[in-house]
Amino acid sequence: MSQRFDVNYHMIGEGLIPLITDESGGPWVRTDTSAAGTPIMNYVSDVAGANGVASVGLEATSEVQNVCLSWGDILSLDIDNLKYVEFLARLSVAMGTTAVTTQLAFGLASERNDAIDTIAEAALFRALGATAILVETDDGTVNNDDVATGETLGTTFKRFGIEFSHGTSDVRFYMDDSNGFLTRVAATTTFDMSNYTGSLQPYAQVQKAANTDLGAFQIDRFSVAFKEP
Repeated sequence: MSQRFDVNYHMIGEGLIPLITDESGGPWVRTDTSAAGTPIMNYVSDVAGANGVASVGLEATSEVQNVCLSWGDILSLDIDNLKYVEFLARLSVAMGTTAVTTQLAFGLASERNDAIDTIAEAALFRALGATAILVETDDGTVNNDDVATGETLGTTFKRFGIEFSHGTSDVRFYMDDSNGFLTRVAATTTFDMSNYTGSLQPYAQVQKAANTDLGAFQIDRFSVAFKEP
Protein backbone atom coordinates (compact mmCIF):
# COMPACT_ATOMS: atom_id res chain seq x y z
CA MET A 1 0.00 0.00 0.00
CA SER A 2 1.39 3.37 -1.03
CA GLN A 3 0.15 6.07 1.30
CA ARG A 4 0.69 9.81 1.75
CA PHE A 5 0.53 10.65 5.44
CA ASP A 6 -0.87 13.89 6.80
CA VAL A 7 0.91 13.55 10.16
CA ASN A 8 4.13 11.74 11.07
CA TYR A 9 5.34 11.42 14.65
CA HIS A 10 9.02 10.45 14.62
CA MET A 11 10.19 9.40 18.08
CA ILE A 12 13.33 11.53 18.16
CA GLY A 13 14.70 12.34 21.59
CA GLU A 14 16.54 11.05 24.64
CA GLY A 15 15.47 10.34 28.20
CA LEU A 16 12.33 9.51 30.13
CA ILE A 17 8.97 9.81 28.37
CA PRO A 18 7.01 12.50 30.28
CA LEU A 19 3.98 11.94 32.50
CA ILE A 20 2.19 14.85 30.84
CA THR A 21 2.43 16.28 27.33
CA ASP A 22 5.24 18.77 26.85
CA GLU A 23 7.13 20.52 24.07
CA SER A 24 9.90 17.92 23.90
CA GLY A 25 7.66 14.85 23.68
CA GLY A 26 4.62 16.28 21.96
CA PRO A 27 1.36 14.48 22.80
CA TRP A 28 3.01 11.30 24.10
CA VAL A 29 2.89 10.34 27.78
CA ARG A 30 3.84 7.33 29.87
CA THR A 31 1.84 5.23 32.31
CA ASP A 32 3.75 2.98 34.72
CA THR A 33 1.97 0.96 37.40
CA SER A 34 5.09 -0.73 38.81
CA ALA A 35 5.84 -0.40 42.53
CA ALA A 36 9.37 -1.71 43.12
CA GLY A 37 10.69 -2.15 39.61
CA THR A 38 11.85 0.36 37.02
CA PRO A 39 10.34 -0.61 33.64
CA ILE A 40 11.58 0.93 30.39
CA MET A 41 9.75 4.15 29.44
CA ASN A 42 12.32 6.08 27.42
CA TYR A 43 13.11 7.91 24.24
CA VAL A 44 16.33 6.45 22.83
CA SER A 45 18.39 7.94 20.00
CA ASP A 46 20.19 6.08 17.20
CA VAL A 47 18.66 2.59 17.53
CA ALA A 48 18.89 -0.15 14.87
CA GLY A 49 19.16 2.37 12.04
CA ALA A 50 16.42 4.65 13.41
CA ASN A 51 17.21 8.21 14.46
CA GLY A 52 15.17 7.68 17.60
CA VAL A 53 12.54 5.43 19.15
CA ALA A 54 10.09 5.40 22.03
CA SER A 55 10.74 2.30 24.09
CA VAL A 56 8.33 0.68 26.58
CA GLY A 57 9.20 -2.54 28.33
CA LEU A 58 9.29 -4.78 31.36
CA GLU A 59 12.09 -5.56 33.78
CA ALA A 60 12.79 -8.55 36.00
CA THR A 61 11.19 -7.50 39.29
CA SER A 62 8.51 -10.06 40.12
CA GLU A 63 5.49 -7.79 40.31
CA VAL A 64 2.52 -6.75 38.19
CA GLN A 65 3.74 -4.22 35.62
CA ASN A 66 1.73 -2.26 33.06
CA VAL A 67 3.78 0.18 31.00
CA CYS A 68 1.99 2.20 28.36
CA LEU A 69 2.68 4.88 25.77
CA SER A 70 -0.39 6.88 24.73
CA TRP A 71 -1.79 10.41 24.38
CA GLY A 72 -2.93 10.37 27.99
CA ASP A 73 -6.59 9.78 27.09
CA ILE A 74 -6.70 12.89 24.92
CA LEU A 75 -8.77 11.33 22.15
CA SER A 76 -7.84 13.41 19.12
CA LEU A 77 -8.41 11.01 16.22
CA ASP A 78 -12.06 11.02 15.09
CA ILE A 79 -12.70 7.50 13.81
CA ASP A 80 -14.95 8.80 11.02
CA ASN A 81 -12.18 11.05 9.70
CA LEU A 82 -9.45 8.40 9.68
CA LYS A 83 -8.22 6.85 6.46
CA TYR A 84 -5.16 4.89 7.58
CA VAL A 85 -2.73 4.78 10.50
CA GLU A 86 0.64 3.06 10.61
CA PHE A 87 3.21 2.11 13.23
CA LEU A 88 6.84 1.31 12.43
CA ALA A 89 7.82 -0.89 15.36
CA ARG A 90 9.76 -3.87 16.66
CA LEU A 91 10.70 -5.81 19.79
CA SER A 92 14.05 -4.83 21.31
CA VAL A 93 13.79 -7.51 24.02
CA ALA A 94 11.91 -10.73 23.31
CA MET A 95 8.61 -11.13 25.12
CA GLY A 96 8.48 -13.48 28.07
CA THR A 97 6.67 -16.72 27.40
CA THR A 98 4.33 -16.91 30.39
CA ALA A 99 1.13 -17.65 28.50
CA VAL A 100 -1.34 -14.75 28.29
CA THR A 101 -0.07 -12.96 31.43
CA THR A 102 2.82 -11.33 29.54
CA GLN A 103 1.21 -9.32 26.77
CA LEU A 104 1.74 -6.63 24.20
CA ALA A 105 -1.00 -4.52 22.61
CA PHE A 106 -0.69 -1.54 20.27
CA GLY A 107 -2.90 0.33 17.87
CA LEU A 108 -5.77 2.75 18.49
CA ALA A 109 -7.91 2.90 21.63
CA SER A 110 -10.37 5.02 23.53
CA GLU A 111 -9.64 5.59 27.25
CA ARG A 112 -6.85 3.24 28.31
CA ASN A 113 -7.10 0.55 30.94
CA ASP A 114 -4.56 -1.77 32.54
CA ALA A 115 -6.80 -4.67 31.47
CA ILE A 116 -6.61 -4.49 27.68
CA ASP A 117 -9.81 -6.45 27.07
CA THR A 118 -11.83 -3.92 29.08
CA ILE A 119 -10.98 -0.99 26.77
CA ALA A 120 -14.37 -0.05 25.39
CA GLU A 121 -13.33 0.78 21.80
CA ALA A 122 -10.12 -0.23 20.10
CA ALA A 123 -8.37 -1.59 17.00
CA LEU A 124 -5.27 -3.43 18.16
CA PHE A 125 -2.38 -5.67 17.27
CA ARG A 126 -1.60 -8.09 20.13
CA ALA A 127 0.91 -10.69 21.27
CA LEU A 128 0.03 -12.99 24.16
CA GLY A 129 3.07 -14.64 25.70
CA ALA A 130 4.55 -15.25 22.23
CA THR A 131 5.68 -13.50 19.04
CA ALA A 132 2.60 -14.48 17.00
CA ILE A 133 0.58 -11.36 16.19
CA LEU A 134 -3.18 -11.30 16.65
CA VAL A 135 -5.58 -8.49 15.73
CA GLU A 136 -8.84 -7.39 17.25
CA THR A 137 -11.47 -4.65 17.25
CA ASP A 138 -14.17 -3.59 19.68
CA ASP A 139 -16.72 -0.80 19.15
CA GLY A 140 -18.61 -1.22 22.42
CA THR A 141 -21.08 -3.62 20.81
CA VAL A 142 -19.27 -5.87 18.31
CA ASN A 143 -16.10 -7.55 19.56
CA ASN A 144 -13.72 -9.47 17.26
CA ASP A 145 -11.13 -10.86 19.65
CA ASP A 146 -7.66 -12.35 19.08
CA VAL A 147 -7.83 -13.14 15.34
CA ALA A 148 -4.67 -14.82 14.03
CA THR A 149 -2.61 -13.06 11.33
CA GLY A 150 -0.03 -15.74 10.52
CA GLU A 151 2.70 -13.11 11.06
CA THR A 152 5.14 -12.54 13.92
CA LEU A 153 6.90 -9.65 15.62
CA GLY A 154 10.65 -9.80 16.13
CA THR A 155 13.62 -7.46 16.47
CA THR A 156 13.40 -6.12 12.89
CA PHE A 157 11.31 -3.00 12.36
CA LYS A 158 8.00 -3.73 10.62
CA ARG A 159 5.07 -1.63 9.44
CA PHE A 160 1.69 -2.26 11.06
CA GLY A 161 -1.29 -0.57 9.42
CA ILE A 162 -4.98 -0.10 10.23
CA GLU A 163 -7.20 1.06 7.36
CA PHE A 164 -10.55 2.85 7.66
CA SER A 165 -11.01 3.96 4.04
CA HIS A 166 -13.63 1.22 3.42
CA GLY A 167 -15.74 2.57 6.26
CA THR A 168 -15.82 1.72 9.95
CA SER A 169 -17.88 -1.39 9.18
CA ASP A 170 -14.87 -2.85 7.35
CA VAL A 171 -11.67 -2.01 9.24
CA ARG A 172 -8.61 -3.71 7.73
CA PHE A 173 -5.21 -4.65 9.18
CA TYR A 174 -1.84 -4.78 7.40
CA MET A 175 1.65 -5.99 8.30
CA ASP A 176 5.01 -6.37 6.64
CA ASP A 177 5.38 -10.03 5.72
CA SER A 178 8.61 -12.05 5.89
CA ASN A 179 9.76 -10.42 2.63
CA GLY A 180 9.06 -6.88 3.82
CA PHE A 181 5.92 -6.37 1.72
CA LEU A 182 2.94 -4.69 3.36
CA THR A 183 0.19 -7.32 3.26
CA ARG A 184 -3.38 -7.45 4.47
CA VAL A 185 -3.78 -9.88 7.38
CA ALA A 186 -6.83 -11.63 8.88
CA ALA A 187 -8.62 -10.81 5.62
CA THR A 188 -11.34 -13.44 6.08
CA THR A 189 -12.68 -11.66 9.17
CA THR A 190 -14.87 -8.55 8.92
CA PHE A 191 -13.85 -6.08 11.61
CA ASP A 192 -16.87 -3.90 12.24
CA MET A 193 -16.47 -0.76 14.39
CA SER A 194 -19.52 1.08 13.02
CA ASN A 195 -21.24 1.33 16.41
CA TYR A 196 -18.56 3.80 17.56
CA THR A 197 -18.53 7.36 16.22
CA GLY A 198 -16.17 8.93 18.76
CA SER A 199 -12.42 9.47 18.81
CA LEU A 200 -9.32 7.40 19.55
CA GLN A 201 -5.68 7.74 20.55
CA PRO A 202 -2.53 5.74 19.74
CA TYR A 203 -1.80 3.17 22.41
CA ALA A 204 1.07 0.76 23.09
CA GLN A 205 1.21 -1.30 26.28
CA VAL A 206 3.44 -4.09 27.56
CA GLN A 207 2.32 -5.86 30.71
CA LYS A 208 2.90 -8.87 32.93
CA ALA A 209 1.63 -10.56 36.08
CA ALA A 210 3.87 -11.03 39.12
CA ASN A 211 6.69 -12.90 37.37
CA THR A 212 10.18 -12.13 36.08
CA ASP A 213 9.30 -12.06 32.37
CA LEU A 214 10.89 -9.43 30.15
CA GLY A 215 9.83 -7.76 26.93
CA ALA A 216 10.43 -4.38 25.34
CA PHE A 217 8.60 -2.75 22.41
CA GLN A 218 9.94 0.15 20.35
CA ILE A 219 8.10 2.57 18.06
CA ASP A 220 10.11 4.49 15.49
CA ARG A 221 7.18 6.24 13.81
CA PHE A 222 3.41 6.68 14.11
CA SER A 223 1.69 8.09 11.00
CA VAL A 224 -1.87 9.19 10.24
CA ALA A 225 -3.70 9.76 6.94
CA PHE A 226 -7.07 11.51 7.12
CA LYS A 227 -9.99 11.29 4.72
CA GLU A 228 -10.49 14.20 2.38
CA PRO A 229 -13.14 16.66 3.65
